[in-house]
Amino acid sequence: MDIFNVVALLIALTAFFAYLNHWTLRLPTTIGVMGLALFFSLVLIALGRFGLVGEAWTAWFREVDFGPTLLQGMLGFLLFAGALHVDLGDLLDQKWVVTFLATVGVLLSTAAIGGIAYLVFGALGLELPLLYCLLFGALISPTDPIAVLSILKHAGIPRSLEMKIAAESLFNDGVGVVVFLVIAGAVAGGAEVTVSDVALLFVEEAVGGIVFGLVAGGIVYRMLRSIDDYQVEILLTLALVTGGYALATKLHFSGPLAMVAAGLLIGNHGRRFAMSDGTREHLDSFWKLVDEMLNAVLFVMIGLEVLVLSFDARRLTAGLLAIPLVLAVRFAAVGLGVQLLRRRRPFSPHVVKIMAWSGIRGGISVALALSLPKGPEREVILAVTYTVVAFSILVQGPSVAPLVKKLYRDR
Repeated sequence: MDIFNVVALLIALTAFFAYLNHWTLRLPTTIGVMGLALFFSLVLIALGRFGLVGEAWTAWFREVDFGPTLLQGMLGFLLFAGALHVDLGDLLDQKWVVTFLATVGVLLSTAAIGGIAYLVFGALGLELPLLYCLLFGALISPTDPIAVLSILKHAGIPRSLEMKIAAESLFNDGVGVVVFLVIAGAVAGGAEVTVSDVALLFVEEAVGGIVFGLVAGGIVYRMLRSIDDYQVEILLTLALVTGGYALATKLHFSGPLAMVAAGLLIGNHGRRFAMSDGTREHLDSFWKLVDEMLNAVLFVMIGLEVLVLSFDARRLTAGLLAIPLVLAVRFAAVGLGVQLLRRRRPFSPHVVKIMAWSGIRGGISVALALSLPKGPEREVILAVTYTVVAFSILVQGPSVAPLVKKLYRDR
């Protein structure tokens, strides 16, 4: 099946699941369509086991390379759209919390999850080397900005707390990817990784990505100021995302962080000083539509991905045990950050509970797991990662809003 037919079928399924969710489940669209896609996938697997459907029904799913589709296709659009509506003043107010959780928090989480997973997997007979367990810790530690932002829209969280969660998710995936690349390099090359290697890669990927995003965003900002034609201005932002992400990746900068930086610049200074009221309205409508459509397609892809995964009893058990492990480490990392910073600034009530539980894992974790070289280690990590992500989206996601209402009602 060629790429056009794959995309056509994927969009048709997304539209059908969104329609079905609207009339039946009435969950937030992203959660509803993923749940329905997962159910659809499990039904296909069951029918295949009984010989009621042939291999052709699932063969086309294998043609959709989920990792590159997300990391090199959708991610730039989704991160730019998310950052576009983040208030820079609010972000600066939360800078210390965001910085700690996006850097120290991710590093501590990677080490803790990787170390404990090494012991758990070994006890289950899954002899995974320590470096591979640390790779799992690196890809599962960052919260997914796409999943988090889609959930926060319906959660009713206080503004300051919402900003902490959203901003952390926009930045910590960039740090997580750098950590993942460092460990993956050690796995692939077998060479010892030094502190200077890590620092150099961090500067190149993370700092370089942010600087590149600000420069590219600044160029587009200047162009936006010189005209007043919403069609051309929307086209310029599209060029910023597509061309900017591709060029950042080519230069070995972090494309995700570049798009976050560019989105913050255009969404704040660009919106205030370079756009008319009409342009702002059209631009917001356009990017909101892009955000919601791509989110829906992405979450359907996550649900369908189970068709190409390899599960057995030990891998499923490892995935189920990884769920409380990931949650416990998330609570510990957030709690440590809040305790260290509480002397510098006040925090909202129940901040640790809400930030920890709303730290959703999503498609980025699955995409990173899929990027690993093929082998038994990859299959274990992929199965465990998918189990954690499915729980995170389908259980944590819908329960964030009820948790917030209960905690603040009980005050």
